[in-house]
Amino acid sequence: MLSYRHSFHAGNHADIVKHFVLAELLAYYRNKDKPWTYIDTHAGAGCYALNGEVAGKTGEFAEGIGRLWARDDLPEPLAAYMEVVRQFNPGGRLLFYPGSPAVAMTFAREQDTLQLFELHPEDLRTLRQTFSTEPRRVHVRGSDGLAGLDALLPPPSRRAVVLIDPSYEVKTDYSRVVETLARALRRFATGCFALWYPLLPRAESRRLPKQLEGLGAGSWLDVRFRVGHARREGLGMFGCGLYVINPPWVLPERLQAALPWLVGALGMDDGAGFELDGYIE
Repeated sequence: MLSYRHSFHAGNHADIVKHFVLAELLAYYRNKDKPWTYIDTHAGAGCYALNGEVAGKTGEFAEGIGRLWARDDLPEPLAAYMEVVRQFNPGGRLLFYPGSPAVAMTFAREQDTLQLFELHPEDLRTLRQTFSTEPRRVHVRGSDGLAGLDALLPPPSRRAVVLIDPSYEVKTDYSRVVETLARALRRFATGCFALWYPLLPRAESRRLPKQLEGLGAGSWLDVRFRVGHARREGLGMFGCGLYVINPPWVLPERLQAALPWLVGALGMDDGAGFELDGYIE
């Protein structure tokens, strides 16, 4: 959806959960010398100025990364994620928030590659500028990531982390992500796929986890994180989920060590909490 700009939501609680898990996935993949490919179907602008016109307008980061910035008691699993954020703020003030492509690039080695999709013309222009010095390792595509994913699978590296992160402002996004993952698994059954989704009162959001489970992936993990109760008026996101197919075997233990602390740091009321469901072979 071309009206959607992720910069309005940069650094909020959903970004923290998404990028923390992404950092864990890429850190695990980096443990082996073999190259990996990172594919981002909705890359956004890459990095966001929190005091800029767009992110500053909503200020969602204040209740997200703003709550973590000055803490000195983070559990160890959150350290790699926070180190990424600090790399983009070397002066000690929280001014920038790295999006998913920027997070991935901090883990990439010379042998690793990034494939980034983005449709919004302004964000696409910024994304290309950001990675203009990396033409060999980073490929930016101004096209629909859900439609274009098939052509990249399986990647030459045969090792990949794929992040699927649409806006869900269009109802058909819910059915499209399920269809996209079904095709992707047929082409590349051993790939690691991480699908972000919002926790909303709407029926499509409630049904999605069961639809994903119906894909029949051998190993999967469903992470659901809530900052509070669903709003009575039925509007607004009260948390987010990440459905990870073929997750590293260490991921559940790492999440169990970090998410209770994160609930305490980001929770807005007594509805805050998390659940982990899944099966890892």
